[in-house]
Amino acid sequence: MLAAAAIACAAPLAAQTVEAGVEAWQHGDYDRAVAAWQPLAARGDADAAFNLGHAYRLGRGVAQDMATAERYYRQAAEAGHVEAQAMYGLLLFQDGPRQEAMPFVQRAAEHGDPRAQYVFGTALFNGDLAPRDWPRAYAYMIRAAAAGLPYAQTQLAEMERNIPDADKTRGRAIAATLASPANVQVASASPPPRPAPAPAPAQPPRIATTNVPPSQPGRAQPPRAEAPSPRPSTTASPTPAPAPAPSGRWRVQLGAFSSDANARAAWSQVRARLPGLQPFYVRAGAVVRLQAGPLASRDAATRACAAARQACFPVAP
Repeated sequence: MLAAAAIACAAPLAAQTVEAGVEAWQHGDYDRAVAAWQPLAARGDADAAFNLGHAYRLGRGVAQDMATAERYYRQAAEAGHVEAQAMYGLLLFQDGPRQEAMPFVQRAAEHGDPRAQYVFGTALFNGDLAPRDWPRAYAYMIRAAAAGLPYAQTQLAEMERNIPDADKTRGRAIAATLASPANVQVASASPPPRPAPAPAPAQPPRIATTNVPPSQPGRAQPPRAEAPSPRPSTTASPTPAPAPAPSGRWRVQLGAFSSDANARAAWSQVRARLPGLQPFYVRAGAVVRLQAGPLASRDAATRACAAARQACFPVAP
């Protein structure tokens, strides 16, 4: 009984300390927020670790350090923190080791994270990062689109044109059984991300694309149809597109489409936000990937994605 009582008392204290960090963060006192979360994270508190991931990712209260940010996100993800699973998985997905990212993305999708559902649904559709399963792909995209993700809605429309009616019927039945965002256990102490231009997921199948959606403000948040894993962001004024680097080898990928005509139509909608960049239509099996460049570096490509304000991710040379 004494042990149980001790645990019961300790949990509220930990929660209050995490909340104290959140309150400090919201008032701009990032040093105090970090100081509140560090000892808790060291003792295994998933909310504190998740929030420290934000601090290191944004460089608030500590020097910006993406490696440390990812370490804290992973700690929280492995402790079962759903939003950390989505955040960590989408960051890995965007940075390259997509096969390693998929287990985290899948767990977050199964627990109702819309961004993860979008990425996982795309992977299931394409069958290159997960076994191809069109009914399940359709089901996850239905849920992601229903959550209001514009890139998921675009992807769903593309799936509608490619998936047989029988698979869509099965997919609707599966969608009815999936977790919804309302069931996701959100960390009460999520520090708000620094405002940044929100790509419009951010993203979509081979039907379409492998882009990572941005995260929701104040929440930790992230395939080919092409589809974390934004970077996570809130809303903000558009970032000017970087000047093109004629000798650069980096590009940004803006989607993957079922036809060359669809890819060209997509470029016509975004080209004004990417002055100086040229479109590239890269065929990959049954889809056409829309890429734009040239760009001199990953940083330049990341800035271009922010300026595009839509599904987008850097493509390495």
